[in-house]
Amino acid sequence: MIEYIKGELVDLTPAVAVVETAGVGYALNISLNTYSAVQGRKEVRLYVHEALVTGGRDDSFTLFGFASKQERELYRMLITVSGVGANTARMMLSSMSPVELCNAIANGDDKLIKQVKGIGLKTAQRIIVDLKDKIVASGIAEELHVPVRSSGAPVVDGSIRDEAVGALTMLGFPPAPSAKVVVAIMSEHPDLPVEQVVKEALKRIK
Repeated sequence: MIEYIKGELVDLTPAVAVVETAGVGYALNISLNTYSAVQGRKEVRLYVHEALVTGGRDDSFTLFGFASKQERELYRMLITVSGVGANTARMMLSSMSPVELCNAIANGDDKLIKQVKGIGLKTAQRIIVDLKDKIVASGIAEELHVPVRSSGAPVVDGSIRDEAVGALTMLGFPPAPSAKVVVAIMSEHPDLPVEQVVKEALKRIK
């Protein structure tokens, strides 16, 4: 089992980080929170969750990377809940910060959790029932470090638009509707960084 991968960050999008170590480039699916945490770094350490899917026509092996052990622990808690798969859990960690999500679960705020794309009321309530005691007992919210961005905003251009649309596509949304929503958001808020554009799009996209 891979505990973490440490090496040079050779490519980064809001959905995927490629880390090279010992001559091998590892592609890891990441959340927007991890994206914010590692953005601008040359060397990174990402804690790994390995997902092996078997039994279909083609087996698949996917790596998920997290900037902290605590975010990985929260992710692993989420995927134990019936109805919450790997991509849904990543969507949740891209729509809210780990601390916000922990607090929502601990406080039984099913309305806030339900705002995440793909999460219905029953699933939100199931997440709370299954994880509330675990979240409180683990103290994970207090341990989590939520990265704070600098006040300087990047210049909005086509590359940010394309990166945001690419991230949404990798999360399972069709490119054309994603592009429409991204353009609308960037027109309203031209100074938003790409991860915030994606986070806002997750609230609006149909």
